[in-house]
Amino acid sequence: MIGTVSIRTTSTRCRTRTIRRSTFSLVLSLSMTVALSMFAITQQALELSAAPRATEFKLDNGMHVVVIPDTRAPVVTHMVWYRVGAADEPAGVSGIAHFLEHLMFKSTEKIPMGEFSKIVARLGGQDNAFTSQDVTAYFQRVAKAQLPKVMEMEADRMINLQLTEKEVLTERDVILEERRSRVENSPASILDEQMDAALYYSHPYQNPVIGWEHEIARLTQKDALDFYKKHYAPNNAILVVSGDVTPDEVKTLATATYGKHKANPAVGAPRVRQKDPPHRAARRLELKDTRAGKASVHRTYIAPAYNTAAPGEAEALDLLLKVVGGGSTSRLYKKLVVEDKVASSSSGYYSGGALDYGKIAFHAIAAEPGNAGLDKAEAAIDRVLADVRKDGITQAELDRAKNLYLADYIYESDSQNTLARRYGWALTIGRKLSDVEGWPEAISKVTLDDVKMAAAKHLDIRRSVTGRLLPEAPETAAAGTAPPAPKPRT
Repeated sequence: MIGTVSIRTTSTRCRTRTIRRSTFSLVLSLSMTVALSMFAITQQALELSAAPRATEFKLDNGMHVVVIPDTRAPVVTHMVWYRVGAADEPAGVSGIAHFLEHLMFKSTEKIPMGEFSKIVARLGGQDNAFTSQDVTAYFQRVAKAQLPKVMEMEADRMINLQLTEKEVLTERDVILEERRSRVENSPASILDEQMDAALYYSHPYQNPVIGWEHEIARLTQKDALDFYKKHYAPNNAILVVSGDVTPDEVKTLATATYGKHKANPAVGAPRVRQKDPPHRAARRLELKDTRAGKASVHRTYIAPAYNTAAPGEAEALDLLLKVVGGGSTSRLYKKLVVEDKVASSSSGYYSGGALDYGKIAFHAIAAEPGNAGLDKAEAAIDRVLADVRKDGITQAELDRAKNLYLADYIYESDSQNTLARRYGWALTIGRKLSDVEGWPEAISKVTLDDVKMAAAKHLDIRRSVTGRLLPEAPETAAAGTAPPAPKPRT
C-alpha cells in the first residue's frame, strides 16, 4: 500500500525515494506510538502497585483472610489455600497430597457422596481444585448471593471429611489412570519427571506431584486421613475472596463459618525442608521411546525462587528468561530456528513461584533427526547462553521485557480469578501483600548489571541437568519392557 499511494511521478528514482520516506515516516510514527504506549503501560502498572488493592486480616483461630474487592459484576471467586503440597508428604507415600485433593470431593455428614460439585453447579457456579509442590487450593466462582453457601460447604469439609475404604480404593484407581494418561503416555512428561529427580539431590521437589506409580498403588484410607488431620485446619489455611464484596462482609461470613473451627496447634509454623548440597557436576539423561516424535533437547538449572532470592535477583531472572527464551522474538528462537535452522522450535522460562527453589528451563526440537541433530541444537543453546553470561543483554531488550511483563500484570489484574490466584499463591508460600502489589515497581528497578550477574551466576552448567528425548524403533524397545505393576496395599 505504501508504494501505490500518493505517488504521481514516472521517475523510478523519485518513486523509490518517496517510498523510502513514506516507509521511514510510518515506521518512525509506529515506533513512537509503541514507545509512548509502553511508557503509559509502565506508568499505569507502577500506579497500580502504589495503590493497595487487597485487605487482609485474621480470624481468632488463626485463619488468614484476604479480600480483593471488584464491584463491576455481582460475582465472586472464593478460594481456600492450604499450606501443604507434595513436598510436605512423608517418605514412601508420594502423591498423597494430590490424592487427598480428589478425596475432598467425597462426603461429609452434611454433603452426600459426590454432591459437592453438583451443588455448586446447581447454584450456577463452577468449582475445582489443584495441588502443587507447595500448596493445595480449592475454589468456586459463584454469584455473590451464593457466597454464604459455598463458604459453609468449604468450611464443612475442612474438618468433617468422611472417607470409606471403598471410596478411597475407587479414587486411587482414578489417580493411577490419571498418571498413566498424563505421564506414562507422554515420553516428554516421563523425561521431565526423570530430570526433576536428577536436578534435586535430596530436596522433596525431586518427587512428582502426582506421585510415583508404585507408591500411589499402595496408598490407603489411613494414609489419606492421617494427612488430612495433620494439615487441614483453619490456622494452616488462607481464605481469598475476590469480587463484589467488602472486607466487612467477608469477615462476617468467615467468622460464622470457618471461625467455628478450632486451631490445630501442630500446624501453622514455617515449613522447613531438607536442602540440597551444592551442585558441583552437570548431569545428563537420555530417554528413547517409540512414541517420541522428533528428537528434542531439554536443559534445566536449579535457581532461587522469589522466596529465597536476594532482592531483585528473581526479577532479574524473570527478565533474563523473557529475553532469552520468551517466544519467537527471543534470542534462543532467533538463533536456533531463524538463523541457524538447527531447531524447528525452542523456548525457555524461569519458574520462581515455589517455596524453596526456582527452576530455569530450555527446550528445543531438533531440525535434523538423531543425535547429530541434537548435537547441533544443544551447541546452539550453549552459544546463546555463553553469550548472555559474558555480555548480558541490551537496554532495548531489557526495556521490552519489562514492558511485556508490566502489560501482562495490568491485563491479568482485570480478572478476579487471576487476582485471587495471584494473592493466594504468594501468601501461601510465605510472601506478603506488599510483595504482590510491589512487583511491578521491583521489575522496573532491574538494571542491565542485575541481569548480567543473574545470568553469570545461575546459568552455570554445573547446576544443570540436560535431557535428550529420541524416537526408538519398536524392535529396539522390546528389550526394555516395564516391570509388572506393584500389588495394591489395602
